[in-house]
Amino acid sequence: MLQSLIGRSAVLLPSLLLMLTVATYSTNSQSLAASTNAPAAATNAPTTSQDTSQEAPAAKKLNLNTASAADFLTVPGVGNRMVREFTEYRPYVSIRQFRREIGKYVSAGQVAQYEKYVYVPIAVNESDAATLEQIPGLDEKEAAVLIAGRPYASNDVFLAKLAQHVSQSQLAVAKTYLNSK
Repeated sequence: MLQSLIGRSAVLLPSLLLMLTVATYSTNSQSLAASTNAPAAATNAPTTSQDTSQEAPAAKKLNLNTASAADFLTVPGVGNRMVREFTEYRPYVSIRQFRREIGKYVSAGQVAQYEKYVYVPIAVNESDAATLEQIPGLDEKEAAVLIAGRPYASNDVFLAKLAQHVSQSQLAVAKTYLNSK
């Protein structure tokens, strides 16, 4: 009887080992898949996601030329490396400069996400159309009209002209974007 049991074990043992190996591999594969799909730990590496579902906060945007590192760290997707890149290219004179320089490190979609939280100060007599278009409600055509009206004697004269193109709430935001010069 003992020999019969040993004989059966010799036949069953390889099958049992094969089933155990398959079960272990399957469990490890599921664990690996779960860990691959799990959220990544926070890092200082820039995000390259082009997800545009995040909306800009109601709070005012950060001035790229004067905001602190701590301020920049409040922007979604910005870590220490991107703070360094944001500050390295100061002073920004146009939003196109920001897009070009930061676009070296992240996708255009991510740069657009950053723009929901930051702005380049507007010099009313010098800024290009794209920089003027940071003003909520202002499009390319209206920016061209404002550029054609240069030079402006002061920011107040520019704002009076701008008021013809945007709402009062948009005008209030625009005031915060202007250079103090």
